[in-house]
Amino acid sequence: MTIIKRLKICLGFALLAMAAFIAPAQANANVNVNFSNPAFAPVTGLTSIPIGHAVFCQTRPEECGPNRSVVNAVALTEQRWRELVNVNAQFNSSIVSVSDIDLYQVEEFWTYANGYGDCEEYALAKRRELINRGWNPSALLIAVLRQTSGEGHAVLMVRTDRGDMVLDNLAGLIKTWDQTPYQYIKRQSQTNAGQWVDISDNRPMTTLNVLLAQRR
Repeated sequence: MTIIKRLKICLGFALLAMAAFIAPAQANANVNVNFSNPAFAPVTGLTSIPIGHAVFCQTRPEECGPNRSVVNAVALTEQRWRELVNVNAQFNSSIVSVSDIDLYQVEEFWTYANGYGDCEEYALAKRRELINRGWNPSALLIAVLRQTSGEGHAVLMVRTDRGDMVLDNLAGLIKTWDQTPYQYIKRQSQTNAGQWVDISDNRPMTTLNVLLAQRR
């Protein structure tokens, strides 16, 4: 083998090694985003953790600690968008909606669905699936909110460079949080999956009613 061929082979291995090193770094890199845009839900300080999630964390502490690699948002490429759409549709159709009272005889119980579940089971399942597909956990945030009827609800809020996308078991279409007919209360912290932060949602009820009418 000539010296030139050896150099080409060595260079090829070096480029492969560099690509393997750079790819994960790019997947976990911060993106340039203007978070003052209405498509991003404004948050304030730390708040109380929902009781259902607190119990969930007691049984699964490995899922509720500080995130090892925190990103400000995920770049929403065409491939990533397709993943969101597919995952949302997959679990919306595969899980049968049953209340916690009917299923577990308690008001609120968070767990992974075994074919049946409440809104939080949909959100947990979607979050786990996206993590398994390589999404950064710090961008996958369960949020709790109030419907216009006053009933509580939970969704998965995905922080992307296009806004906070909402994966909802009550809706097939994925929209940014400000285009959904809910009064948002709080969500998981991006730095720690076991902590929650308040969401400052000051949209009037008239706006929510319009958004609800558009959904029907």
